[in-house]
Amino acid sequence: MKKIRILVVEDEGIIAADLASILRRLGHEVVDIVLMGVDAIAQAEQLRPDLVLMDIMLAGDMDGVAAAGEIRRRCHLPVLFITAHTDPATLSRAKLAEPYGYIAKPVVERYLRVGIEMALHKHAMELRLAESEQWFSTTLASIGDAVIATDARGKVSFMNPLAEQLTGWSSSEAEGVDLVFAPDGIESLVYNAGDLA
Repeated sequence: MKKIRILVVEDEGIIAADLASILRRLGHEVVDIVLMGVDAIAQAEQLRPDLVLMDIMLAGDMDGVAAAGEIRRRCHLPVLFITAHTDPATLSRAKLAEPYGYIAKPVVERYLRVGIEMALHKHAMELRLAESEQWFSTTLASIGDAVIATDARGKVSFMNPLAEQLTGWSSSEAEGVDLVFAPDGIESLVYNAGDLA
């Protein structure tokens, strides 16, 4: 079984060493331990770990929430928060970074193991979903017929190039337009395109 490569971001040396010890005992590889958010971003970009274990309160100008948001945006890596702060305000802020989990300190080994497994599973599912969406979008874009997709409420969510050509609207202009109450131009073209079949 491949070792999971984990970047630890923790500014308290004893806690960082304890986390690294637990992670190694669980069979994971600790690729680095960093103290500050800016270093976490740099190391995530350079090392490309499988998971980032991030404290929320860090030394320096950037806290863990901001660093996690940047890591997610730049590297698309899963971040699992560890923190002693479990108050509602901290939890609300942490949600903004879209973490893959939240573990309260002191860290209990079995909770960390489960948190890591769930975070990696969720990340793998998100990657598969993104691949499926890309495949689906590419397929719809290359179909030789005009295709307009709507969400459950009947609002346009996608138009392929032929649909754009027939309607005169770009996909971005049509996104969110309600086909039931669409402007006359697109509504009549949508129905006329269906009549061509």
